[in-house]
Amino acid sequence: MKALRVKGGFSVRLDVRTTVVVVLLVLAALTAGVVLIGTGDFAIPAGDVVRTLLGDGDAGQEFIINELRLPRVLVGLLVGAALGLGGALFQSIARNPLGSPDVLGLGQGATAGALTMIVLFKGSAVEVAGGALVGGLVTGLAIYLLAWKRGVHGYRLVLVGIGVSAFITAINGYLLTKADFVDAARSVVWMTGSLDGRDWDQVWPLLVLVAVLTPVVLVYGRPLRMLEMGDDTAHALGVPVERTRFALLTASVLLTAAATAAAGPVSFVALTAPQLARRLTRSPGPNLMPSMFMGAALLIVADWGSQRAFGADQLPVGVVTGVLGGVYLLWLLLTQRRAGRV
Repeated sequence: MKALRVKGGFSVRLDVRTTVVVVLLVLAALTAGVVLIGTGDFAIPAGDVVRTLLGDGDAGQEFIINELRLPRVLVGLLVGAALGLGGALFQSIARNPLGSPDVLGLGQGATAGALTMIVLFKGSAVEVAGGALVGGLVTGLAIYLLAWKRGVHGYRLVLVGIGVSAFITAINGYLLTKADFVDAARSVVWMTGSLDGRDWDQVWPLLVLVAVLTPVVLVYGRPLRMLEMGDDTAHALGVPVERTRFALLTASVLLTAAATAAAGPVSFVALTAPQLARRLTRSPGPNLMPSMFMGAALLIVADWGSQRAFGADQLPVGVVTGVLGGVYLLWLLLTQRRAGRV
């Protein structure tokens, strides 16, 4: 940790290792994005991809890259970043590595909203995304209210979230049984989590949301670090505990719900990204920026891996993250059990 003095007598504390990790993760995400843009039935070398992005490509490459592949990659980066940041917030607030949107049922809530629009209202893609966003927000509010008892304790938040998740999973199963063949197939495809067919209509709303919420969340970085020490300690240090917790939970629910609305319920990125970021930085704090860029890199690498292993558009990215995240969850549960925490 270094202190950098700036004009006016102010100083900024800089964690060198964390800064290096963030820079490397940004480079990894951008590199994976360039490689992914060049991957497909019509392969494009990375050098040509970069030249085209800089405005020096031929007409055919510009159409393929700028209109077909770049929006998909940008959605993947933004979804991964939103899930990584939202997962870091949840885990810090709950003070529990299992306090992830995947475990707490926010993904299931967003899925319920999407299935309601598909099955009951035959909604368009925009209406389905809106339903997913509303479903995630309503689920987050329900979990908060049900977990409230003179405040929101971390373990109570996790337990209530698991119960809400089981309840909404049953609702989703019921909706699938009421759907006709076409709607059921459409629902299952959406529930898998995929970046296929994503265009600029998904990029701009998600970009605006992430751009607005990220600075807001970073402002709360210091109070969030104090919350990890416990409510009593944070209150003694002057942190308005419940107001801070509610603001951060609102931001994390918005990030998770928006990411799910854009790409479907992509599993386990929100669970694994903060933990991997914490291990790389070796910092006990919330690791907001490392988690954000770790999520972006993970999702893009997973999408690239699915295309390289199974061919373009053959395996949705949600399947890859689900398999990898499930293995990681089992390992995390075993380590937590050995440590006597679960």
